[in-house]
Amino acid sequence: MTQPKTTAPTTWNIRTERAADHASVQAVLLDAFPTTEEADLVEALRQDPAWVPEFSLVAEVSGRVIGHVLITRCTIGEHPALALAPVSVMEEFQRMGVGSALTRAALDVARAAGESTVVVVGHPGYYPRFGFQTAADHGVEVSFEAPREAVMVLALGADPIPVGMVRYAEAFGL
Repeated sequence: MTQPKTTAPTTWNIRTERAADHASVQAVLLDAFPTTEEADLVEALRQDPAWVPEFSLVAEVSGRVIGHVLITRCTIGEHPALALAPVSVMEEFQRMGVGSALTRAALDVARAAGESTVVVVGHPGYYPRFGFQTAADHGVEVSFEAPREAVMVLALGADPIPVGMVRYAEAFGL
């Protein structure tokens, strides 16, 4: 059932996810995506060594969690890197800038933590606004079929983007 669009919130708060947010994050994921795959993935990643608690952020309005973003550890070749996935916003709050704000905040947290590279598989019309570039142009590959332009990479600092195959956390099942 499609929810009526909510008036754009004037402000939302972005913060680190807390254990008490797990059910709310699951509700966001189930609302934002057509299947349970992303909700199941986030739950599995919480138990995976790739999980970094400070890289799981939520957006809230008046105490209600309306969005979530997750970055987990991966490697590119033998080099440490991060994977951005998923980014989710409740349907009634989509197209209001919440997802962009969450993505920017997550990248800022990773950058402040001294991380160097982030990989994303996503919409090629969306992620370049954050600085992501086609991964294949940098010698970065994935082990599954995906459109070339959908696999993107971002250098968070001055370090060069490593070359090689992305190895995701086991929870991704890739």
